[in-house]
Amino acid sequence: MNGLSTVLIVVGLFLLGGIYSFAKQKMPKSLIVLLSIGAAMCLSAGVLRLDVWS
Repeated sequence: MNGLSTVLIVVGLFLLGGIYSFAKQKMPKSLIVLLSIGAAMCLSAGVLRLDVWS
């Protein structure tokens, strides 16, 4: 596990918290969708960069 994968996973989890907060505040759905796409990309990139696959 290197530093970049950790940062990507942490940012993805932060964005997930933002999705939850924005959904509770009844923010526009397009903003929630944009955040969810960003969170999914950060989490998947962080998991794929882990060194446990080799």
